Formats: sequence, C-alpha cells, structure tokens
Amino acid sequence: MSQEATVYVVDDDPAVRDSVSALVNSAGLRVQTFPSAEAFLQDYKPENPGCLVTDLRMLGMSGLDLLEKLQKSESPIPAILISAYADVPAAVRAMEAGAVTLLEKPCRNDQLVQAIHKALERDATQRAARNRQHEIKDRLATLTPEEYEVMQLMVAGKLNKVIANELLISLRTVETRRHKVLEKMQADSLAELVRMVVEVEA
Repeated sequence: MSQEATVYVVDDDPAVRDSVSALVNSAGLRVQTFPSAEAFLQDYKPENPGCLVTDLRMLGMSGLDLLEKLQKSESPIPAILISAYADVPAAVRAMEAGAVTLLEKPCRNDQLVQAIHKALERDATQRAARNRQHEIKDRLATLTPEEYEVMQLMVAGKLNKVIANELLISLRTVETRRHKVLEKMQADSLAELVRMVVEVEA
C-alpha cells in the first residue's frame, strides 16, 4: 500500500481503548483511537487504508450501527467487533454487515492481532480491486460511441463479419475499431477485454 494503514479503535471505555492501542502499537501497526462512533465518523476519511476495531455496544451509535453505516459507503472498511454481550442475532447482523469477525471480551491478544492482520489484508485487496475498476472505467470513457458499440459486440463473442452486418459497416471499419478498442483498453487479447468488462459490471 502506498499509504500506511491505520487501525481505528472505537470504544467508549478508556481502559479498553488504551489496552487495544498498546497492543496494536506493539504489533508495529499505526493506531488511532476514538471515544465514540460519532467522533470517528467526523474524522474518518474513506480514502485512507486501514481497519476498524469497535465495541458492539456503546453509548450513542453502537459499533454494529457504525459498521452497517460504513458498509453502505463506496469504500467500506473491514471491521472487527468485540463485545462481552454478543448473542446470535448480533453475530448474524455483524457478519451480514461485513464484519471480519466478532470476538468476545476479554479476547486473547494473539487472537485480536491475527484478526487485525486479516482485516488489513482484506482492506488492501478490496482497495486494489476498486482501483482496478476505476482504471477500467477511465479507459472505457476514452472509447468513441462507435468503438464502444463494436466493443459490446466483441465481448458478446460475435465475429467481425457478423458485427459488420449488424452495424451496416465495412469489415475493414470493424477491424480498425476493434484494434482501437484493444489499444485504448490496454488489452492484449479479447479474453482480457472480456475480463475487464466483467470486472466493472460485477
């Protein structure tokens, strides 16, 4: 990652914030703490890489509500929920909201550190995929309407001759536009072009 990832610790218990912060520091990771979900949301920038460690139950917005809110954003952040009062419905909601895991208090240090590393890996993977999608969309935007039209038929698996007949253009024109599409999309083959289109439509 080009920017150092941050472990965001959100808990209304100062003792928990301090202990988790010390643990994260000892693991050689950057950490930032917040006393509430509201304080975190005021400061958080989705473009910054990292993961979230938060209590399931807090005064004001709960950790689960915070996670559900973040999952609706364009850049959801992987989260680890911790709680002394976890029940099955809460665990189900947490998983549905995209939590990496739900740990019971008090959780073992090695267990939490392992979960944090897993969350940071997921964040890096998700960000790389989103960046890739943005790059593909930027390349698609460089195509002319005529080139885009040919590209759609290429991806549909139609031969040049068929594309020419459907669009009422010459075979030479289809070949020229096909070449331009592959060039602008930076695709070495039709198979690679198909993968790109599938990536942005998934």
